[in-house]
Amino acid sequence: MDSKEQLKIAVQAADSKRAEDILALDVRKVSLLADYFMICSANSERQINAIVEEIIEKEEESKYEVKRVEGKEGGKWILIDLGDLIIHVFHAPERGFYNLEKLWLDAPLVDLTEWLD
Repeated sequence: MDSKEQLKIAVQAADSKRAEDILALDVRKVSLLADYFMICSANSERQINAIVEEIIEKEEESKYEVKRVEGKEGGKWILIDLGDLIIHVFHAPERGFYNLEKLWLDAPLVDLTEWLD
């Protein structure tokens, strides 16, 4: 399993559903939880759900196992656990409140420019 390939699939899936402010953190040296965290946001619960469903569909098509999905009931912050990749899809105001980017400040950003339209 290649976590960077998982990340690429997730980034492109989120981008295809117009996710905003997509970023990825390389947490391999600062966390035992995963290799990468991907964070993105959307402006409505409907868009959040569309992003989440697209990511899950594309990952499963590529034979990656979705281990767990948390937060679908509330719809303001959904976490997708792919093992070596943890994806956070936020409603924009929630993202600002939780500010995971600051929490994981020691983790370098992954350059996503080649994967985004």
